[in-house]
Amino acid sequence: MTQGPSADPGVIDLLGLLAYAELGSFFRLADDAGLAPTLRAKGQLAALAATEQAHYQALRDRLEELGADPEEAMAPFVAPLDAWQERTEPQSWLESLVKTYVGDGIAGDFYARVAGLADDETRVLVEGVLAETGRAEFVAETVRGALEEDPKLSGRLSLWARRLVGEALSQAQAVAVQRPELAKLLAGGDRGAESSSGVGDLAAVSRMFASLTEGHSGRLRAMGLAD
Repeated sequence: MTQGPSADPGVIDLLGLLAYAELGSFFRLADDAGLAPTLRAKGQLAALAATEQAHYQALRDRLEELGADPEEAMAPFVAPLDAWQERTEPQSWLESLVKTYVGDGIAGDFYARVAGLADDETRVLVEGVLAETGRAEFVAETVRGALEEDPKLSGRLSLWARRLVGEALSQAQAVAVQRPELAKLLAGGDRGAESSSGVGDLAAVSRMFASLTEGHSGRLRAMGLAD
């Protein structure tokens, strides 16, 4: 395994961002499990929360292998991720499930693309963390069932999903502006003259973020919601 503190700062940022996101997912899923209306849902969400905690630990381990302090690596992302959570506070258990599916889906697309630009060991780790754990199927099935019982929920949940995407992309772009090494990684290693000022990197980042909405329509359809 790669050792030492000379790892790409963009990779350290990526792992720190993902680690804190996984920690947050653990707490959200644990909360959702406690609020779930059935024992089946409680058990499934508790299992998903346990998986997120295991992912968090794997990312911490990798940061330590690279010579980075996990808490220091996560620290720059605490405020922006917490701010996104506060701005997108669900008002119901169903809204919380939609937030998990849509928000984590967009984030997963983002992490997967960035990981493809990192070293092989980081790419394999991130792909493992993002591997499907059954969450998508559970959320989609649950939301579809709720819509069958009350079709009027569709409009409200569709609007909620669109808001989540906008907030997620806005926050992700803000993080890229604040973390230039991460922006360089996102830009795919372009080191042209324009990139040296950060302008080229941020333009490439903006294009990449715009393309992340491609999977959104499919997620809405899976839940029975309108785009």
